Amino acid sequence: MTDVIMVGTVALDSVKTPFGEVEETLGGSAVYASVAASTFARVGLVGVVGRDFPERHIAFLREKGVDLDGLEIADGDSFRWKGYYEYDMNQAHTLDTRLNVLSQFNPKLPKAYRDARYVFLANTDPEIQMNVYDQINNPKLVMLDTMNFWIENKKDALSRVIEKVDVMLTNDAEARQFFGTPNLIKAGRAFLEMGPKAVIIKKGEHGAILFTGDQCFVAPAYPLENLVDPTGAGDSFAGGFIGWLAKTDDVSPRNMRKAVVFGSIVASYNAEDFSLNKLKTITHEDIFNRYMMFQDIASF
Repeated sequence: MTDVIMVGTVALDSVKTPFGEVEETLGGSAVYASVAASTFARVGLVGVVGRDFPERHIAFLREKGVDLDGLEIADGDSFRWKGYYEYDMNQAHTLDTRLNVLSQFNPKLPKAYRDARYVFLANTDPEIQMNVYDQINNPKLVMLDTMNFWIENKKDALSRVIEKVDVMLTNDAEARQFFGTPNLIKAGRAFLEMGPKAVIIKKGEHGAILFTGDQCFVAPAYPLENLVDPTGAGDSFAGGFIGWLAKTDDVSPRNMRKAVVFGSIVASYNAEDFSLNKLKTITHEDIFNRYMMFQDIASF
């Protein structure tokens, strides 16, 4: 039985940064989140790939303990994204997006996944997110992510999903865009008023803000000396966050603060190399060593 399921994209990414370039490498929101969470919990992945998807990527996910009963293999080509970063690594520049089989994806959860206690609805069409939400029997916590495209084009549908979930995850630009305000504190409070019990606003290299009830927790990002590729860092953060909650089975505001820190740590490792190269090798010991260093950095 899986502890947490990740619903999102499985992609082949081509990425260029000032520090190198990769072609057709493993990516996608569901992939990054699943591998990040697999450090803490049993994970099931829900997504779709084409017949061209390399078998070595499937083998890698299985080696990480990710259950792939929810991965559909459809006729056609896999989803592809191509982009680049300049020295401001907070901003990704898209060169090409090919939805391919993703354009027809309508996920049907395996029976075993429907009883998952923790669910991450990673960035995708909010109508698909609602479809998945309706298939879950009795989750303890559902977390939602989105992006500016859905805010611009399907805000009403997105709002209906936000009203249902327990945790809303977004970045700073999207939070400002959704409510038309430059003030992140006001945006975080406004999201809470829509229904979620917690809201996390990601700020890239500047950390994250967690809103719960009338409390506000501000966590810095782990300071990296070796930043190579931030692709998937937000999804790695989400995976680390919900993976820790699933491991501890504790969704209290206090434990969510710890989960934010663990999410930031996993995301920091992710950004130290292209694709999932770094996440392939990190251990529990690596994560907890960095957790102790994080405590020293943030303590005063």
